[in-house]
Amino acid sequence: MTGDRARVVVGGAVLDAGRLLAARRSAPPALAGRWELPGGKLEPGEAPEEGLVRELREELGVEVEPLMRIPGEWPLTPGYVLQVWTARLVGGEPRPLQDHDEVRWLTPDRVGEVEWLDQDRPAVAEAARLLADERMRGL
Repeated sequence: MTGDRARVVVGGAVLDAGRLLAARRSAPPALAGRWELPGGKLEPGEAPEEGLVRELREELGVEVEPLMRIPGEWPLTPGYVLQVWTARLVGGEPRPLQDHDEVRWLTPDRVGEVEWLDQDRPAVAEAARLLADERMRGL
């Protein structure tokens, strides 16, 4: 990290069978009980797609294929920004291994049923829109 450049936290809008994966935080205490798009901090020199694959393997025990970045980035704690990528589930069944106590698959019409972290809301809305559009096109 050089200068005042923020460190990237990559989140995954994991998609499977017309559904979006949500993960409920168990830590830290300030975030516990709220839902997020799972992911984590990039390691130095790590590409966002590589970091996303690594983080989702560590946190949820799944293999994903990153697809596209959702436009925008959202400030987190000072010095960090969230970038979100859509990703296709290619292996494993998500289970809460680190920093989460529950995971849930949500269809586009049900994403509002959980209390998302504020910074995840714009990306969740875009992921739900993409899923709904895909279903309308028969994909």
